[in-house]
Amino acid sequence: MNKRTALIFYVLSVYVVVQFIWWGYHLIELTEVVSQSSKPVSNRIAMIIGEGAVFLLLLLIGIWQIRRSIRKELKLSERQNNFLLSVTHELKTPLAANKLYLQTIKKRELSREQTEELLKKAIDENVRLERMIDNILNATRLENNRMILEKESIDLGQFITTIQERYNSLLEKAVIEIDVDTKIELFADRFMLETIFNNLIENALKYAGTDLPITLYCSKKMATIEFGVKDHGPGVPKELKPEIFKKFFRVGNEEVRTQKGTGLGLFIVSQLVKMHNGTITCEDNLPSGLNFRITFNHGK
Repeated sequence: MNKRTALIFYVLSVYVVVQFIWWGYHLIELTEVVSQSSKPVSNRIAMIIGEGAVFLLLLLIGIWQIRRSIRKELKLSERQNNFLLSVTHELKTPLAANKLYLQTIKKRELSREQTEELLKKAIDENVRLERMIDNILNATRLENNRMILEKESIDLGQFITTIQERYNSLLEKAVIEIDVDTKIELFADRFMLETIFNNLIENALKYAGTDLPITLYCSKKMATIEFGVKDHGPGVPKELKPEIFKKFFRVGNEEVRTQKGTGLGLFIVSQLVKMHNGTITCEDNLPSGLNFRITFNHGK
């Protein structure tokens, strides 16, 4: 539903309510005149007024519910438009970069080291493109209930250590730190768990950068296992924290945004956590940044 349709609905709703109140006012005046001469007619008019009041109440409730639906649809439409803008940008950037790298290799006499550096950059852009496409496909599968859990026993500490080593190797810098308890067995889907960490790390790198460390952590507390990702970025305003796990949602204006992304990463994370009957919260990481804390019940 577009804004013009919503405006027409609001105008018609106000008109109906005003007319209904106006008719009620005249009916009350008529009741006062008739009641002086005919008691049965007066009682009948009173009954009509009572039923009309109930009808007006139901009408107002219906209008309020429809108004809520319209606002949700308008917000979703805005997020979808932002998504299309961001996807267009995200698709063009790696494609243009790879084209430039390959043209440079083809047209210039380069040393082996220079050629390998350009090929590495092209591969990195391709990996980024693959991740974006995977996120779009995963979001579609989640909405269509086509993702199936395949749980297995996972050594969570070792799993996180492997992710740390892979990212630090790719970044060529010790950005990712870990704070893990040893011998934590988590019964989960390995692919989904890796997707959760990848999206949270990519989100942290996007907004917090690589100047300050990003921490992956896990611990076991009684019957629960907690793990997550902490960063030292700018954080998120308190009023927007409930929104960040919604599909297509991104902080800020898409037309002037500098950060990369499609608004699907945190949505996918929240849905995968939900499939495991876990919970995810977005907390402040004092003195700065965010802490995405995930809690799973221990056991199978």
